[in-house]
Amino acid sequence: MAVVVQQTFTGSTLDQYDEAVAKLGLTAGGPHTAPGLLFHYVVATDDGVEITDIWTTREGFEKFAQEEIVPVTQELGIVPPTSVEFIEVHNFNTAG
Repeated sequence: MAVVVQQTFTGSTLDQYDEAVAKLGLTAGGPHTAPGLLFHYVVATDDGVEITDIWTTREGFEKFAQEEIVPVTQELGIVPPTSVEFIEVHNFNTAG
C-alpha cells in the first residue's frame, strides 16, 4: 500500500534543502532515483521546511532515508525532522 510521508523541519531553510538535494545528486524538477518514490515536493513554512512524498511502501522510504538522506543531512549539519507522519494512501492517479 502506498504511503504519504510528511516531514517537518522546523528551523531549516530551502537553501539547506537545496544543498542536500545537490549532495544527493538530484536536480530540481528532475527525476528522482530512489526506488519506490512516486512523488516528492517541498515548501517553505513560516518556521522551516515541509517535505511531502508518496512512496510505494513505508519500508522503502525508511531504507532510503537511513542509507541516503541521514548521512547527507548529518554531514551538512541539518537537524532531523521535528515531526514525521505516515498516512496510508487509498488511491492516487498519475498524469498521462
